[in-house]
Amino acid sequence: MKPSRDTARLIEIMAALRTPVTGCPWDLEQNFATIAPYTIEEAYEVADAIQRGDLPDLRDELGDLLLQVVFHARMAQEQGAFDFGGVVEAVTSKMIRRHPHVFGDAGGQDTKAVEGQWERIKAEEKAERAKRHPPKVPSALDGVPVALPALTRALKLQQKAGRVGFDWNDPRAVLAKIREEADEIEAELDRAEKNQAAAEVGDLLFAVVNLARHLDADPEAILRTTNAKFERRFTAIEAALAAQGKKPQDASLAEMDTLWDQAKMAERE
Repeated sequence: MKPSRDTARLIEIMAALRTPVTGCPWDLEQNFATIAPYTIEEAYEVADAIQRGDLPDLRDELGDLLLQVVFHARMAQEQGAFDFGGVVEAVTSKMIRRHPHVFGDAGGQDTKAVEGQWERIKAEEKAERAKRHPPKVPSALDGVPVALPALTRALKLQQKAGRVGFDWNDPRAVLAKIREEADEIEAELDRAEKNQAAAEVGDLLFAVVNLARHLDADPEAILRTTNAKFERRFTAIEAALAAQGKKPQDASLAEMDTLWDQAKMAERE
């Protein structure tokens, strides 16, 4: 078996891994539920490579993510549900259907018109999918996957609620809500109610996501940027302490705070 640029080789490799007796014992034990966490992890690693601007690593991580798609498709094929070709056909059909301004007669549209058209087509697809499932009381929040990262799911829930008018029209109003939630956390801490304080922290996070949305910012993306900034500044603290022959656990919080401010100022300069 040799590597190839042809997707058919990847499908062939997965089929071999999932072949009883001769395949890989680990791969044979897996199912959709056990593989799902790896699928999410690979998507995060793609985002990490993009954040670092590492294109060779991005190529490898995209390959790992594609492997996840092939893995799920193979398991579905074994159950007689669909195969990889069916996945490709489904997404190509969707992209053609959602871009009539490119593949149809609805040309000459600006970005705003295209976004509105996209949402209308998605709503039609959602209605069609609903016909295939048992009836339930419809909600404006339907269609937001539970397995999404919490910040992303909060953003999507807020977007859907906003489309039906449940929304603020000023970021400052959201900022006031953030202050209110912070005050509620403080009140619970004063009562030594740690569990309730934690629940209020959840409300605070939800409000912060809402503020990011009103600033047209992706909360996942800006938090990744902040994580990278924290990592960069903390490693600068470690390097400065190492130059003194010390480790972080040997330094006081005041010392590390001073070094943090120095790293912060160095970045600004």
